[in-house]
Amino acid sequence: MADNTADGIAGDTAAPGAYAGRIGLWERFDRFGAEPDVGAAAAEAEALGYATLWIGGAFPGHLFENAEKVLAATSRLTFASGILNIRMFPIEETLAGLARLDKVDPDRFILGLGVSHEEFMRQEGEEYVPPLAAMRAYLDALDAAGIGDDRRVLAALGPKMLRLAAERSAGAHPYFTTPAHTAEARTLLGADPYLAPEQKVILETDAAAARGLAREAMGMYLGLANYRNSLKRLGFTDEDLADGGSDRLVDAIVAWGDEEAVAARVHEHLSAGADQVAVHILPTTPGATPLPRTEWRRLAPALLA
Repeated sequence: MADNTADGIAGDTAAPGAYAGRIGLWERFDRFGAEPDVGAAAAEAEALGYATLWIGGAFPGHLFENAEKVLAATSRLTFASGILNIRMFPIEETLAGLARLDKVDPDRFILGLGVSHEEFMRQEGEEYVPPLAAMRAYLDALDAAGIGDDRRVLAALGPKMLRLAAERSAGAHPYFTTPAHTAEARTLLGADPYLAPEQKVILETDAAAARGLAREAMGMYLGLANYRNSLKRLGFTDEDLADGGSDRLVDAIVAWGDEEAVAARVHEHLSAGADQVAVHILPTTPGATPLPRTEWRRLAPALLA
């Protein structure tokens, strides 16, 4: 699906239907779920020109309910789970949610699927199933229910999961990555599968402040083996991963600065082979915050010109 020849970031749509558009927005499930009117927020995102809302569904909550509200309030915007944790969502629940959304709009939902983390499973005393085996079993169940490859993407970082994404889904939604990973993922996926990496951003021009905020957001991920291994494959060292991350690592994972700096990083992903970039705006104030709709507006001219 990759065709990133346009000069501008938005350019032509990357693919038809649910996979159209070069720029999406990524948001945590709890932050999005706390929004008093998700329909109005989605309508604004659509009006600004964003193509997709990627909403994390790592834990049980109101993923499908929020998706239903978003689809009902918009006409073009795609809702994507980024991702639905297959460990937390029994297949019956997922199938029921998809059936519910099909009654609203069967063409504007992307089912992003992920396997969770070994550390969490062992902490909670669950049986550990290797990621590839767990994902294959879930995909088999979707196939048996008639949910085609074209309706789903996989949260894929390593080569094996990326190859599975190319074989058994529409493509991949990598998280906590860099443009260098996007280039490698495009090579592994091949030319046609969809590729939509998440990119964390902070609209803060002071380096010390921006990196401090970035380290707060990165802390949990640096303690998880799959992300650490992914970063090491990209050339980062144990020293880079220690103490909240080196400046080199922080700057690679989180794009900070003004609107033009953020747009430049997004363009790096597109030039590296991404079909769409899911822009994840990190909060600049501590504690619970509303959806960053002010930042959506600030970034839109630079990202969607």
